[in-house]
Amino acid sequence: MAAIHARLAHVGIYAHDKPVLEHFYTTVLGLVVTDSGTARSGAELTFLSGSPGNHHQLVLAAGRPDTSGFNPINQISFMLDSLADLRVVHRRALDNGASDMRVISHGNAWSCYFKDPEGNVVEAYLDTPFHVPQPHGMPLDLTKTDAEILRETEAACRSDPGFMMIGEFQRALADRLTS
Repeated sequence: MAAIHARLAHVGIYAHDKPVLEHFYTTVLGLVVTDSGTARSGAELTFLSGSPGNHHQLVLAAGRPDTSGFNPINQISFMLDSLADLRVVHRRALDNGASDMRVISHGNAWSCYFKDPEGNVVEAYLDTPFHVPQPHGMPLDLTKTDAEILRETEAACRSDPGFMMIGEFQRALADRLTS
């Protein structure tokens, strides 16, 4: 059987207040509205992207029903390019009403988790050059320099028996995917 290489392309979420979420995602993550309109079903949709190669990475659909306190979305994750970008998103999220802020080193990624104005969990993250078995999490101090964060992350990862450099992990995963 031929291997399929599925990649997450976009996430669509229902919104109680679509304009509030549109403002949040454009302000905090720098996404731009690429299109908006009414679907055949009658749902009002807004398409957003942060990449010229993707028409949309996030779709907001009006009409989220009352879920009685349960949010069926586990998290929506956005990859960033640098620790500097992570610091900016952290600040913007707090400035724009994000709640439940958590900043964590997973060893293989540096992440900032927060809830958007409707309680959806958002993760902004970037990969590290390391791999450790997951789940793995330690507090991350974004006030430290990039060099300090890298050094501390590497030391913590090397103390884990499952440590390897990310290239080694990716080669092993590629072998598994083609088997």
